[in-house]
Amino acid sequence: MQLLEINKEKYIGQADPFILESNGKFYIYTTGKDGIYAYSSDKLAEGWKFEGKVFEYTQSDVHDYWAPSVIEIDGTYYMYCSFEFYDDIPDKGGHHQAMHVSSSKNPLGPFENPKQLLHPFSIDSHVVKNENGLFIFYSTNVFNVERPGTIIVVDRLLDPETPEGKPVEVVVPSIDEEIFRRDRYKKGTHWHTIEGAFYFKEGDWQYVMYSGSCYENETYFIGYARAKTNETDLTKIKFEKYPDDKTYAPVLRSNEWEEGTGHHSMIKHEGQWYAIYHARNAEADGLDGDRRNARICRLNVNDGIITADRKQFEL
Repeated sequence: MQLLEINKEKYIGQADPFILESNGKFYIYTTGKDGIYAYSSDKLAEGWKFEGKVFEYTQSDVHDYWAPSVIEIDGTYYMYCSFEFYDDIPDKGGHHQAMHVSSSKNPLGPFENPKQLLHPFSIDSHVVKNENGLFIFYSTNVFNVERPGTIIVVDRLLDPETPEGKPVEVVVPSIDEEIFRRDRYKKGTHWHTIEGAFYFKEGDWQYVMYSGSCYENETYFIGYARAKTNETDLTKIKFEKYPDDKTYAPVLRSNEWEEGTGHHSMIKHEGQWYAIYHARNAEADGLDGDRRNARICRLNVNDGIITADRKQFEL
């Protein structure tokens, strides 16, 4: 079900939606080419209000913002997002996207005092707080491996603005359906992508959900890795893809009514898990540019298994 209102005359896209519940209200943050935008509502599935731009890096010429995530810690809201940052050395593939963190006392910002958190290439964060401290899941690139591309790692945060600098691999490419682009840097070497990490715990299981491939590809999908463990140091958990690392088994993917289905966040509301994800209509919709918009569906999480409710348009 489409979640956020669309202004077709001034559509800015609603890619990479991240949902936060705070003080009895819901907030969704989305990627914009010139900054991060936000929406708010008193209810999960209706009544969303466009709140405008809540973050923009103004200290140098940057563009192409990617994938915000927000966490509230001791009354301060921290936003993590990436953008093309030319004040740092790019990675081996020439990528400039670097993770930054900014803060505000209000979930609608403005988010200010941005600080560079990670070097290029670093995108798609999810910051988690548990009894063992703070952890950040994010995506970065690896090159000299059997399946080169973008992978998910996790690192400890010493405080909301300081990573420990000891990232551990969490989810890596393992199937052809995760190929982002064939022959990207040289003939016969295909670039893979695992991105959009979202961690959560339910019962005896811990999960890291992710998106694979590229939102422009037919195989683009949401999958997950899992671990049955009580370990609270998230850098020590060995997550394993479901059902295994050789099987293409999407929780969500393109269907007859939508395509480009992926990059989601999750929320548990009144005992039910929901995925907030982006997609674009399979049929022409009159939108220009980035046609992705935020949508919602129920996810059933039961003893290590995640399935999407096929009645997702009947909330």
